Amino acid sequence: MSTDDAPLPAAPKVDGAAPHLLIVRAPYYKAVVDGLTVGAERILREAGATSEVLDIAGSYELPQAIRLAVRGDKRFDGFVALGCIVRGETDHYEFICRATMEGIMSVSLQFGLCVGTGLLTCDTLAQAEARSGMDGFNKGAEAAAAALLQINAARRLGAA
Repeated sequence: MSTDDAPLPAAPKVDGAAPHLLIVRAPYYKAVVDGLTVGAERILREAGATSEVLDIAGSYELPQAIRLAVRGDKRFDGFVALGCIVRGETDHYEFICRATMEGIMSVSLQFGLCVGTGLLTCDTLAQAEARSGMDGFNKGAEAAAAALLQINAARRLGAA
């Protein structure tokens, strides 16, 4: 089997009621993030989960949007953060990548959230496209699977 036709990861089995997740996505690179979203939604659907999608301005706003969701009235069992940052000619890339990842980790730890992160940080758009196709390397699918596994862990540990 070539890498082009490698299957997406299997959807993890989730104990208990079907989880409800929020997919927060920064569609600056729309085709790439659309591919990540398709992969994530497929895994969630196969696991019997429900989801909503929220588009935001950019990757830098991912942690802020997750925090706003926690403040809101809706109850989410977990979150899938999707975005793409492609290296440019300035140090903006380094700053945005670091701040976004630290922000996602900070909000998840502060509020005990189950978060799967599918934030691509690539040197080229071609690298991002390779990680958002419908094959075994779709990072959106991996992020959704990670979120489901975290939900399962939280439920088993009595933290959900």
